[in-house]
Amino acid sequence: MLRLRDYRINQDIRDKYAEVVLSGKDFIYPYFVVEGIDIQQEIKSLAGVFHLSIDRILADIKELIDLEINKVLLFGVIDEEQKDSLGTLAYASDGLVCRTIKAIKQTYPQVTVFTDVCMCGYMDHGHCGVVKGQEIHNDETLPLLAQMAVAHAGAGADYVAPSAMMDGQVGAIRQSLDFHGCKDTKILSYSVKYASNLYGPFRHAVQSTPSFGDRKTYQMDYRTRDQALAEAMADLEEGADWLMVKPAHTYLDIIQLLRSSLPEIKLAAYHVSGEYMMIKLAAAAGMVDETCSMLEVLYGIKRAGADYIISYYAKDAVRALRES
Repeated sequence: MLRLRDYRINQDIRDKYAEVVLSGKDFIYPYFVVEGIDIQQEIKSLAGVFHLSIDRILADIKELIDLEINKVLLFGVIDEEQKDSLGTLAYASDGLVCRTIKAIKQTYPQVTVFTDVCMCGYMDHGHCGVVKGQEIHNDETLPLLAQMAVAHAGAGADYVAPSAMMDGQVGAIRQSLDFHGCKDTKILSYSVKYASNLYGPFRHAVQSTPSFGDRKTYQMDYRTRDQALAEAMADLEEGADWLMVKPAHTYLDIIQLLRSSLPEIKLAAYHVSGEYMMIKLAAAAGMVDETCSMLEVLYGIKRAGADYIISYYAKDAVRALRES
């Protein structure tokens, strides 16, 4: 008889034989930056997550560093009246995200800054690309994404992260970065981004819900699997440095597919807003233990093959790991 229970006798034994390890360095922490001074306003759709002004982000990063979390992902949030049909503020060199990058790099040069590169939060229609009628135009969007990436790189971003799911976006960005002397800026591509129903709280946070239709004509159909590898390979050929799967814990098979197919590539996974809030709401209803469920999910994402996890739970997870 094979007695596998011997590996589970007590916590010390279980820890000794654990095959997956989590630490602060495994996480990328998202920030939603807004204009103003001393602003920290909880986002109604994302319990425990805040809209923060630049000064409050700088204060919060001190806590991240204490937790050994050294990577952040920035999303700019602007007022509706500032948006237009071409997302002009998305690629302004003095825009909100660019000023945030500069402030972080001046104060915490050791922090790796990732920036989301997408037009949806800056467009008056909420879609990720240029719209004519009710059609999203792929190729006309590419120069705007490239301009946005160059603006972020010029401000000091270490990685730009295109998430619009426009065909050719990585190639257009890489070419423009190189042309503008930003060869050292790397690309973390949202290569495998599904048209998920789990983005709702995020869209509320960045005020980017489409004013018509949905994003199924450019984000991936969740009934597909093989396209994930095709998307990843296309982005690598165009110059992506890292890849991402989004969502994460409902797409563990896709993370594992990319990990097994591309073992040398750095792979991130985004534990998205709906996945986060499922745990929050279940815990609030007394159905699950929040800390145990959070850690189980995050360990599952790492076990599936993610090198890095983008999660609103990052700080809570590291605190829990230290306490245990």
